[in-house]
Amino acid sequence: MSLEKHYNPKAVEDKWYAHWLKHEFFKSTPDEREPFTIVIPPPNVTGVLHMGHMLNNTLQDVLIRKARLEGKNACWVPGTDHASIATEAKVVQMLRERKIKKSELARDEFLNYAWEWKAKYGGIILQQLKKIGASVDWEREHFTMDEAYHKAVIRVFVDLHKKGFIYRGLRMINWDCEAQTALSNEEVIYAENGEKSFLYHFKYRIQDTDEHIIIATQRPETIMGDTAVAVNPNDERYKHLIGKMALVPMINRPVPIITDNYVEKEFGTGCLKVTPAHDQNDYDIGVRHNLPVIDTLNPDGTLNELCEIPEYVGLDRFKVRKLVVERLREENILVKEEDFVTRIGRSERTNSVIEPRLSMQWFIRMKEISKRALEAVENDEVKLHPEKFKNTYRHWMENVRDWCISRQLWWGQRIPAWYDEAGNVYVAETEAEAFEQFNKNVHRGKSTVHGQQSTDDRRQTANDSGKSTVGSGLSAIGKAASVASSPLSGETERGLYQDTDVLDTWASSWLWPIAVFDGFNDRCFDKEKGKINKAANPELNYYYPTQILITAPEILFFWVARMMIAGYEYLDEKPFSDVYLHGIVRDKQRRKMSKSLGNSPDPLDLIDKYGADGVRIGMLLSSPAGNDLLFDEKLCEQGRNFCNKIWNALRLVKGWNISDEKNEANTPAILWFENRLNQVIFQLENSYADYRISEALHTLYNLIWDDFCSWYLEMIKPAPSNSPEGGGRLALDSHTYNVTIDFFEKLMQLAHPFVPFISEEIWHTLKERNEKDCITVSRYPQSESPNENILKQAETAKEIISRVREVRAQAGISPNEAVAMCAITNNAAAYDFFKPLVTKLANLSAFDFVTEEADNAKTFLVGTDKFFLHIQTEINPEEERKKLTDEINYLRGFIQSVQKKLGNERFVAGAPAEVVEKEKQKLSDGEMKLKALEESLEKLN
Repeated sequence: MSLEKHYNPKAVEDKWYAHWLKHEFFKSTPDEREPFTIVIPPPNVTGVLHMGHMLNNTLQDVLIRKARLEGKNACWVPGTDHASIATEAKVVQMLRERKIKKSELARDEFLNYAWEWKAKYGGIILQQLKKIGASVDWEREHFTMDEAYHKAVIRVFVDLHKKGFIYRGLRMINWDCEAQTALSNEEVIYAENGEKSFLYHFKYRIQDTDEHIIIATQRPETIMGDTAVAVNPNDERYKHLIGKMALVPMINRPVPIITDNYVEKEFGTGCLKVTPAHDQNDYDIGVRHNLPVIDTLNPDGTLNELCEIPEYVGLDRFKVRKLVVERLREENILVKEEDFVTRIGRSERTNSVIEPRLSMQWFIRMKEISKRALEAVENDEVKLHPEKFKNTYRHWMENVRDWCISRQLWWGQRIPAWYDEAGNVYVAETEAEAFEQFNKNVHRGKSTVHGQQSTDDRRQTANDSGKSTVGSGLSAIGKAASVASSPLSGETERGLYQDTDVLDTWASSWLWPIAVFDGFNDRCFDKEKGKINKAANPELNYYYPTQILITAPEILFFWVARMMIAGYEYLDEKPFSDVYLHGIVRDKQRRKMSKSLGNSPDPLDLIDKYGADGVRIGMLLSSPAGNDLLFDEKLCEQGRNFCNKIWNALRLVKGWNISDEKNEANTPAILWFENRLNQVIFQLENSYADYRISEALHTLYNLIWDDFCSWYLEMIKPAPSNSPEGGGRLALDSHTYNVTIDFFEKLMQLAHPFVPFISEEIWHTLKERNEKDCITVSRYPQSESPNENILKQAETAKEIISRVREVRAQAGISPNEAVAMCAITNNAAAYDFFKPLVTKLANLSAFDFVTEEADNAKTFLVGTDKFFLHIQTEINPEEERKKLTDEINYLRGFIQSVQKKLGNERFVAGAPAEVVEKEKQKLSDGEMKLKALEESLEKLN
C-alpha cells in the first residue's frame, strides 16, 4: 500500500470530523448503558478560542472519548454563557461605531441590538471547538438566556426569595466604574505581588488651634468625603484631642475626632481619616459612631457636587487625585509622599480599579445555604483533584459572605421584582403574578407583601425619605448613588415598576448541570416545596449527577461551589462526583498568557501549523492536574513529531511483503510486547482513575515511541526477501503481521482520546472497514495480568543490546560488523528465551556463557552478570581502571543512600511493605554488583 511520506493533518481532520457528525457518533439519548456525562464550562458568548480553552476542552474530550470507547453512553453538553458585562460592552462598542449612544435607546431597543450581536458573533468559539476535535453532542447546545433557561433562573430567584435566602439591602459593594455595575467579591482580582502606589502624608488642622495631626492615605481624592478622624482609645499621643473638631483640608468642613479600636497605634501615624462612603472598614466605623455618609463619586468614577470643590466636579477620580496632591503641596499641607505596594482590586471583566460604594442591591444569604456543599467536599462525596484544593475550598466556604447578585446592566435576566409607589416589593415569575400580589395587598390594606419585605427593604424605604445618618441604618448617600440604586424605572400599565437590574451571570450559570436537562420545567419543579422531582424528568434522571467537571481553580468558588449549592438545594444531590482542576497556561517566563502581553499564540494558528493532534499532545504533555502549564511551542512540535513517528511506523509495517511461513523467531518479541501492552493498559487505568491525564499520556507516549516503534518493530523486522517476486523487499510472516496489526489497532484505541484524528485515519488504513466501523465507537482494549518474569527478562535483554551498542560506538565499530560476546552468570537458562533477539539486535556472531573472564575484551555489567565483548582493538588499562573506579565510587554512594533510608525507622514503619522490600532488593543488587566490579578492578590491577 502506498502511503504519503509525511502525515498530513490538513487532509485528515476536517474529513473525519464531518464523518463523525454525519453518523451522529457524539449524539446521546438515554438508554440501558451506563451514562458518562460532562457539562462544558460555558465560555462567554463574547469569547474566541484561547490557550486556556484549548487545555480545558482537550482534557474533557480525552475523558469523554475514553468513556465512549468503554461502551458508556457518553454525553458532553456544549453551550455558552451570556456574560452580562462583557457582552454589554461589546454591544456598546458596536453602537458607538454606528454613531449610536446607549443612553439614547430604550431598554428593548438596546436588547434588540444585543441579540443581533449575539446572532452574528455569539457562536464563534463553539465552532472553533470543532477544530480541536471536541466530540460534543451539538444537538444539546444551550445558552444561558435561552427561553427555558431564562425561566429556570427566574424561577430560582423567586423560590429563594420565598425561602428567605434572597434579600435586598443597602450595603458597601464593589463597583466597576467602567461597566457601571456592582460586582461580587469573587469578581475582584488582585495582582499576585500587589501593585505600586503612593502613600500621601498630609496635615489635618485642629479647629480653633494652631495644632495639627498627620494622616496618611492612598486615596487623596476621597478627602472631601471624610466625616471623622479616628484614633485608638489607648493612644496617649492623641488623648487630648478626643472630642475636638478637625477641619477637612481644602474645604474646611469640621469633623469630630473619635476613638475606635479598629485603628492600630503602630500603623502609619495612628490617625485614620474616616470616609464611610468609600471604604468598607470606614463604613463600619461610621455605623458604630453614627457618622454621616458623603458619597462624592458618580457611578462612572467622576466626582459630583458633594465634593464641594466646583472645579473637580465631572473629573475622573484619578485626575482629581493628581489635582488634590498638587493643591495640598501648594498649600503646604502635604508632608511627604512615599512609594507603597498595596492590594488594588480590579474588575475581572474590565480591569478597572474597583470602587467601594454604598448601594442598594440584591443578595443571597450564603452561610446557611452553602453548608451541604462544604460537607460534600470535606467528606469526599465530591472529590477535588488534586486534593490540595480542599484547603482553599474550605477556607472560602467557612468564610463565605453574602453574594451580591444584582448588576446595573440591561443584558441578562432581569430581576423579577416589581415595586408600587409605596415602595412595596412583589417578587414573582411574571408581571401578571406580581400584579395579583399587588391587588391582594391593596385589598388587605397592608404595607408589606406576605411578610416578604425584609428589614433591609424597610431600611431603604426609610433611607429614601431623606434621613442623614448611618448609625440607624440610614444614609445621605448622594444623588449619584441614589440614582444608581433606584429600582423605579419602567412603569407598567398597571402602576407597578420592575427592577431595572439584571442578575449576576454566575447566578444563572450555577444552575448549568440542572438547567441543561430542563430540570426546572413545570412537570418536575414543585413550587410549594421548592424542590425538583427528578423522576418526572427522564433526561435529568438519567444524566444527573454528571461524572466529572473540568475547570480552572480560579472559579472554584465562583462557579463550582455554587453549582454544588444549587444541586443540594434543589435535588438533595451533588451535581458531579469529581472536579478536575487544571492549571493556568503560562509562557516560559511564567507569565499568564494574555492578548495584552502579546504572549498568547492563537490556537487555530498552532493547529494550522502542527495539526490538532500535535497541539493536543503538546498541551497535555506538560499539564499535570493543579499545576500551571509552562507553554512552549516546541511542545506542539514534539506532538507533531509523535504523530509522524506513528505514521512512519504504519508505513514501515505496510511496506513489508507477507509470507505464509510462520517465523518462530518472532515469538519472544510478540510475547514481550503483548505483556508490555497489558502492563501499560493497567497503568493507564490507574492514571485515569486518579485523573492524572498528563501522566497517562506520558505512559502511552513511551509505549508507542520506545516500546513499539523503537524496539518491537526492530525485533520483528524481517530480512530482505530473496525470492524473485519479493524484489528484495522485506518479507514478514503472516502470523507476525496479523499480530502486529492487532497491536497497532490496540495502540490506536489507547491513543484515540489524545489523538483522535490520526488514530481514526490509521484505523481505516490498517484494514478494510465500512464507514460506521470507526475507532471513535470501537471498544477500549482490556488488560490481562502481565507475566512479570517475561517483562523482566525482556528489560534485561534490552539493556544488554543497549550496552553492546554503546560499547560499539565508543570503540568506533560499525553496527553492521558482527562481534562475539560471552558472559559469566549463575543463571544461563534465564537468557534462553531472549537470546536469539539479543543476538539479532546486537549483531553478535556468537553469544556464549563462560566461567572465566575473557582477556583483552570490553566488559560491562547488567545486574550482577558480567559481559565480555570481543572487539579487535587495544584495551587501555588506565582507561578501564578509571571507568571501573568511577562506577565503584558511584555504586558505593548509592548503597550508602539506600542503607540510610532502610535505617530510618519512620520510613520502614510508615512505607508500604512492597516499597520497603524494593529498597532491600536494591541494596542486595547493589552490593552484588559492587563485589563484581571490585573483582574486575583487582584482576586488572
